[in-house]
Amino acid sequence: MPQLIPPQPAFASDAERVVWDVLAAQLPHDATMIAGQRITDDAHEVEIDLLVLWPGIGTVVIEVKGGRVGVEDGTWFQRDRSGRRALHPSPVEQAQRARHVLLRHINERSSRPLGRSVHMVALPWSQLPDDWDVPDAPRALMLDAMDLGTGGSGGAGSGGAVERIVAALRSHGGSHLSPLEGVQRDHAVRTLRRTEAAIENHQLLARQIEDSGNQLTREQERILALLRFQHRAQVVGGAGSGKTHLALMKARALTREGRRTALMCYSRGLARHFQLLTATWPAEDRPAYVGLFHDLPVRWGAQTEAEFDGTAVAYYEEFLPAQLRELASTRPVEDLFEAIVVDEAQDFADLWWDALRPCLVEPEDTGASVLFVFTDAHQSVFDRDGRAPITLSPFPLDDNLRNTRTIAETFAPLTPLEQNPRMEEGAPVRFVACPTEDAISTADDLIDPLLDEGWEPGEIALLTTGRRHPEQRERIDYAGYSGYWDEFFAATDVFYGHVLNFKGLERRVVVLAVNGFQHWDRSPHLMYVGLSRARSLLVVVGDPELIRTVVGYEVADRLIGADR
Repeated sequence: MPQLIPPQPAFASDAERVVWDVLAAQLPHDATMIAGQRITDDAHEVEIDLLVLWPGIGTVVIEVKGGRVGVEDGTWFQRDRSGRRALHPSPVEQAQRARHVLLRHINERSSRPLGRSVHMVALPWSQLPDDWDVPDAPRALMLDAMDLGTGGSGGAGSGGAVERIVAALRSHGGSHLSPLEGVQRDHAVRTLRRTEAAIENHQLLARQIEDSGNQLTREQERILALLRFQHRAQVVGGAGSGKTHLALMKARALTREGRRTALMCYSRGLARHFQLLTATWPAEDRPAYVGLFHDLPVRWGAQTEAEFDGTAVAYYEEFLPAQLRELASTRPVEDLFEAIVVDEAQDFADLWWDALRPCLVEPEDTGASVLFVFTDAHQSVFDRDGRAPITLSPFPLDDNLRNTRTIAETFAPLTPLEQNPRMEEGAPVRFVACPTEDAISTADDLIDPLLDEGWEPGEIALLTTGRRHPEQRERIDYAGYSGYWDEFFAATDVFYGHVLNFKGLERRVVVLAVNGFQHWDRSPHLMYVGLSRARSLLVVVGDPELIRTVVGYEVADRLIGADR
């Protein structure tokens, strides 16, 4: 029997259960079969009914359709107890799209592409005619009742289904591609389970946010109501003031109004958070574009970084913004946006704003297009200092909705606006003194005691201010940035990151290793971000004198203690 994930799936239909049982009885022990695998990327959300990863053979994406399924005049239909209905998209289109999303998702997170793969459609209650001839669905890619042993002959034990899978891979899976290897299968399974956990966590978060009893959400909705007649607005607030939540709510509201909306930021981790959370919304609420500012020009046809003949800095800082501005001027108006929402807008350079304006249907502030930006100048940790093209006075956010009162009061002198902490008192902030060069190793030694206290691994983040933690570098090298951030949102292990990439994100427990600063002029901003990431417990590790020099005596005395 193959490895089955999960061992006892909660199937959406009896048809899926039947095909699962047939393949579970026929596949060899070294194969893996996954049911209901969901994947969300920057452009698609798919659910794979059945996924087979078979070392030595290949990868198979299977779309299952119950009832009586057929094709008439090029249109797929399904007939069951509820009647007859057309299938749009067709099962083949669903399977094909899911396969493409799967390959992109896995291959972005691995240095070794999956190789040979195929999409198939399983119809356990349908028997295809002998003269079946559908251009986009060759018979080799179809599993009907006779193949599966559900049509009155054959049977689950006959092996007919897996024989057809092997034949499909050899004829349509890319004969020039390598078959799946065991190590690739293992990596794919780990990646997909992280993805599944990340999606489930965001579904839970979405339910919490939309709970009718969520008082803070209702208060933030009132803030947006105050700004509903503004077409250009800049919302400013300190760390923990709910800017990211407001950005999401504003993008959703604009989309509901029928506006073609873009929701974007600079940080990979925050962009992935946006993608996963918006995927939980109804289709009519999802913005047309969700993701990184730099991914938009690539989607519109700009060169990828691998194709660019120059440095990475030149590519992201200058080339892509210039390309976005040029591409926007040539796109049809239906590709442009009627509204753009930018979170962590302090990360954007002036050149980037110049590139964004032509992406609006109406670039000028005439009321025809909307531009909302959410910003905190004290989290400006990059050397850019751009200014959003908004002339109205900014709208301030006064409450801290993330951190316990103890944590919020510790970094309060660093905030751009005086904040009102709304959370409970919380545990005292902890400080561990050590030389700067020992900050990482000292922080590492604190993880096991935190686990012994009862904190779960997925509740803890260890962040650095200088060079990156070796564990962070290793995980990125292994899984790529996309896999690295899926691991963060899966929340199954301690997360190792850098303050630079953690804006807009949080963990219940943060261990901040103050291991120096690569850019001294930005060190106060880095400390401000690092001190504000923990919701419940903050532990700071480093040299007291260095910290006093960076954040000043008022913050240092609150953090370290005036008598130390």
